[in-house]
Amino acid sequence: MSTPDPLTLERQVCFALTVASRGIVSAYKPVLDPLGITHPQYLVMLALWEHRTLDLSTLAKLLHQEASTLSPLLKRLETQGLARRQRSAADERRLEITLTPEGEALRARAEQVPIEMARRLRMTPAELTALHRAMLELIDASQRSLEEPGE
Repeated sequence: MSTPDPLTLERQVCFALTVASRGIVSAYKPVLDPLGITHPQYLVMLALWEHRTLDLSTLAKLLHQEASTLSPLLKRLETQGLARRQRSAADERRLEITLTPEGEALRARAEQVPIEMARRLRMTPAELTALHRAMLELIDASQRSLEEPGE
C-alpha cells in the first residue's frame, strides 16, 4: 500500500479554507443584497452593532484588517447613511466610526441573516457551533505561529 502524497491539492488545509471562504462569501451575497450591503460591510456593521462607536485602529484589530483596507469601505457605508466617520474631539489623530440611526435600524433586518445562512447551508446550530469553535482554534494557532520565532 502506498503512502498518500502529502502535496496533493485536495489534502491541503489552505486550499480547503480558500475554497470554503469563497463559497461562504458567495452564499452570503443573496442574503445581504436585500440589506444593501456587501459581506465586508456586514462584518463592519456587526462590529458597530456590538460596540456602537469604534476608532479605526480598534475596528481594524477586531476585523483582522489593515486600516487602509477599511477606509474605502467605511466611506461607502457613510455614503449609504449607515455610519459616520469623524475625528475624535479628544485626539484629532483618531478617526471614530459611529452608527447612524439608519445603521442602527438595519440591525433588526440583519437579525435574520444568521438564521437564513444556517438554512441555506443546511447545518444545525450544533454543527455551526462546532465549526465556529474549530475556526477560532485555527485562527489562534495561525496567530501563534506568526508570533513564534522560526524553529
